[in-house]
Amino acid sequence: MRIKDWDRSLKVRLFGEFFTNLSFWMVFPFLAIYFASEFGTSLTGILLVISQVFGVAANLVGGYCADRFGRRTMLFFSAISQGIMFVIFAFANSPWLNSPTISFVAFALAGVAGSFYHPASQAIVADVIPENQRSTVFSVFYTSVNITVVVGPIIGAVLFFQYRFPLLLIGGIISCIVGLALRFLTEETLPKEMKEQMANDGSNWMQVVIKQVRTYGLIVKDKVFFLFVVAGILLGQTYMQLDMLIPVYMKDAIDKQVLGNLFGREWAVTGEGSFGMLLSENGLLVVLFTVIVTRWMSKYPEKWVFFFSSFLYMVAMFVFPMTANFWVFLLAMAIFTLGELATVGLQESFVSKLAPADMRGQYFAAASLRYTIGRTIAPLVFPLVTLIGFSWTFVILAILALLSGVIYLITFKEYNKRQNEIRV
Repeated sequence: MRIKDWDRSLKVRLFGEFFTNLSFWMVFPFLAIYFASEFGTSLTGILLVISQVFGVAANLVGGYCADRFGRRTMLFFSAISQGIMFVIFAFANSPWLNSPTISFVAFALAGVAGSFYHPASQAIVADVIPENQRSTVFSVFYTSVNITVVVGPIIGAVLFFQYRFPLLLIGGIISCIVGLALRFLTEETLPKEMKEQMANDGSNWMQVVIKQVRTYGLIVKDKVFFLFVVAGILLGQTYMQLDMLIPVYMKDAIDKQVLGNLFGREWAVTGEGSFGMLLSENGLLVVLFTVIVTRWMSKYPEKWVFFFSSFLYMVAMFVFPMTANFWVFLLAMAIFTLGELATVGLQESFVSKLAPADMRGQYFAAASLRYTIGRTIAPLVFPLVTLIGFSWTFVILAILALLSGVIYLITFKEYNKRQNEIRV
């Protein structure tokens, strides 16, 4: 399905989100460095855990709000709220005010606002695109995001540390403009009957949260699914360090490193600049090799692909602290990214195999706990660094990655046993 044939709501989303994502990736990768320098690594970890807890709570009611109040309403509310928080963040880093505390509060509230955006944005695709064409639409949005991942960190590596106030201010203004565009240039896609059904339901947001928690409780009784989620949470402790531990470590490891001489000029990188380049490498490799790696991995049994992914993350975690050489960091990031790409598509496919037809949506919602719980726990690496240092922290992350691989093997063993029992 070509972009010109899309519903106007999707076109506005695509172009608006490109600019908001670009602003986001010029800022977000460097926040761990910023907060660690202002609050210390240990306190930063605790603060980030707190912010993620609020994000998890918002995720639980995000889908309800999209169904209750409408997709367009939630997109508008989220984008405007994020824009306001970024403007506050900007003025907390302005010539008139320097407040890390206000900066953190604004960052945390912007994250909460973002948690309300994603359920509504995904629901729009389901509302207006036939099921057999949705994967194409989602892939276009995925590619758009990864283009901003390539470009954003390179720009942000310079602007965030030298021109933080105008960068954050422009990001906030862009988010507000996108919010207004979503409000006045798009149509509400929520089916009228669904909105009426939600209005007559009588459930408030607290009842919705309790209901979802109970549903998760029923789903985790599925042994295979529970093992799959546990393995995902453990593995998440490695790949979520891409915007937490790794940038802080690189800033600590690289002060200024000369890469070589070219055209009569000496080329060098700082810790912040080198991390921006690594993050761009990750995004570029994802854009270029997702399809190739996915086809390659499809030739092998799923259990070994999942184990292979965990093994690559483990290797990357061992390589990162071995040296302060930028070129070795590039190699570690390539290994890291291959681990990421190995299971693209396979994870959702496996969840769909596990889920009964009448509980598919609930299973996918519960499967997202791999990310929400994983991201909530991940900032605890910062207090860990304070206690045992970077090297041993990376070793523990490598062990967790290997452990996740072992649990994936057990998961598929139990799954095959279940399938054999069904056939009998």
